[in-house]
Amino acid sequence: MKTKKVDYLSYIICYALCVVLSKAGYSYPAGVVLMGEALFLYVLSVKRSGVLTDLRGLFSASWIGGEGLACLQLSRLQQDWENTTWLCFFFGYLFFMAGYDLLEQRFADGNGADGKGKQQQLPHAEKTDWKRDQGKSRRILICIGALMFGSIACFLLEAAVVGFIPLFSPEPHAYSYFHVSGVHYFTISCILIPALSVLYFRLVEKWNPAGLILLICGNVTAVGIPILCVSRFQLLFAVGFAAVVYLMVYRHVTWKMIVTGIVILIPVYVLLTVARRHDVTYLNSIFEMKYSEMPIFVTQPYMYVVNNYENFNCMVAQLPEFTHGLKMLFPVFALTGLKFVFPQLVAFPLYTTKPELTTLTIFYDAYYDFGTAGVVLFALVLGGGAFLLTRWTKKSENPLVYLFYGQIAIYLGLSFFTTWFSNPTTWFWLALTMMMYAGISWRKKTDGKKLKRIRRGSSNEKESD
Repeated sequence: MKTKKVDYLSYIICYALCVVLSKAGYSYPAGVVLMGEALFLYVLSVKRSGVLTDLRGLFSASWIGGEGLACLQLSRLQQDWENTTWLCFFFGYLFFMAGYDLLEQRFADGNGADGKGKQQQLPHAEKTDWKRDQGKSRRILICIGALMFGSIACFLLEAAVVGFIPLFSPEPHAYSYFHVSGVHYFTISCILIPALSVLYFRLVEKWNPAGLILLICGNVTAVGIPILCVSRFQLLFAVGFAAVVYLMVYRHVTWKMIVTGIVILIPVYVLLTVARRHDVTYLNSIFEMKYSEMPIFVTQPYMYVVNNYENFNCMVAQLPEFTHGLKMLFPVFALTGLKFVFPQLVAFPLYTTKPELTTLTIFYDAYYDFGTAGVVLFALVLGGGAFLLTRWTKKSENPLVYLFYGQIAIYLGLSFFTTWFSNPTTWFWLALTMMMYAGISWRKKTDGKKLKRIRRGSSNEKESD
């Protein structure tokens, strides 16, 4: 813990400096200070853990870095933040780290830390006892096949019910209407396939044509359905999720691989933007940039990040009363169907700068429910959960534990984007991953029992001899 005092101290100093600069009207220096601090904290976390996808590092880069971008105030939609907003953003990171560090101290028994403040590095899969395992790889391939066929069937069902496919629809917001309640969760579950494929590559002993064909078809489905749905987020999530799992499973990543991925993704992202009928004029009118000649490939990602912080500030300024837990319980109401029986349970207004810009931060619903206290409590739980997940990943022999880690890494790495844990899709994917994890664990146990019976049989034969 002593070695981490520099983290807390530098964060407090930089944040205080950012607030002073922002309130004095020096938005550019304020933003640069926070973005520099985000990079510093990310580098520290990665050096300690030895993993580029360290959960604290990802959250530091995303939450503080996104806040630094927002402090630049390049759009006329951005306003000076309320004091409560500044406090909530400050507490969000501070108590996340506190939750992580408190549990790390609690379990400082040689598994989480060495008792002297030096964190034990999170191992890559290459450092574990994993061996090429045809049985596990076969079961992972079965999961890939099930996800593929399920997603295709549900996509076709949705297309038949709504009567169109978003990619071929002239409607700018076609994807928003491409939903059949309860079915769409299964349609988009194909985005888990690329990450599963990484694990399959790691474990497979012998390749066969049928398995290779299924693997190719599964990954084509994982890319094809987001494109047909015109969902840039789902496409980026599928690729990002697979990339996180790859970084956990293998040590090596080269600049050539990173550049190749970016070169492939950028034109696809642009084409999907065009397919959504969002031209440059339309986007510029929505974003209201102060510098009207700014290129759209800069404007769009900038607003994709920063307006979420502005939406939080809108809520702080306009929210008349807290909802005392109902907002964050939306996944329960959605997945059980209670939202259709009692629609008043989910009938809460969304406070945003513009109706078209509806993305939020990870702490939006926590404040909506309990105010600043909700942000503090949620940050503590989130930080503690991140530690427990990291610890579980170190100990588990089941390869699917990396799917849990990868999903949480994405959620923390995009903490500026949405209220992940108030989203029923998040819990659906986690539940689906748990089912696959339990399936592989169960087979592992039964295989172990068979092995024990064989060994007992062999020893009995020796005794009879």
